[in-house]
Amino acid sequence: MSPRLIFPDALAAADLLTFASRASRLGDGAVRLRAAAGTLVVTCAPLAPRGLGDSTPTILGMRAMGVDPELECDLVVAADALTTALDDSAAVALPATALSASWAGVSPPRGGWAAAGELTASVLAARAQWGIAAVADRVPVDAGEDAVRAVRAQVWGPPDDALGGLPLGVAFAAFALGFIAGEETASMRSAGPWTRISLRRGHVLVRGPVRAGLTPVRRTGPE
Repeated sequence: MSPRLIFPDALAAADLLTFASRASRLGDGAVRLRAAAGTLVVTCAPLAPRGLGDSTPTILGMRAMGVDPELECDLVVAADALTTALDDSAAVALPATALSASWAGVSPPRGGWAAAGELTASVLAARAQWGIAAVADRVPVDAGEDAVRAVRAQVWGPPDDALGGLPLGVAFAAFALGFIAGEETASMRSAGPWTRISLRRGHVLVRGPVRAGLTPVRRTGPE
């Protein structure tokens, strides 16, 4: 039997495959799968630098879901290689080959997060759509991969005033991964150099300072 992830039901397995499908079209198309104590944390990098001189910021998308409590793993695989197991709709078959991704070696902390502000989903969506249009407008006709990456870095990398100084790519990641759905206020939390923007459907994480000026979030309990 091929290696697999076993979920509580078919809907949970389909949730992972939906996330993986979106992640496969972004960045390097890889996902990191970390499972322990009944929780699977799935991470991808919609934006990450490739090589020296690339100013693209590292921006991660993350979802957490329940999984077989006996499962323990930490591996990176091609997102489009994940499939529903033929004999069990509540299981996802893993590819035989793992990958290496430089962004997977930089992990945000698991604890110590403090309230840093909030953003509305509508602002995230609007800024993402603006950036997508800006990239499309600036990419030359018949541009090569290097030229396209340079334009993306120019658009998604700089701090954005509407996002409290976070890179505009934060909005792109939330939008492209399907985390934005209807009216919602995303909480922002920080830990060291990391900032986490949390929506009901997932989290976006980025390294770097948060500028003052966002509405503070009142802490209501432990993290």
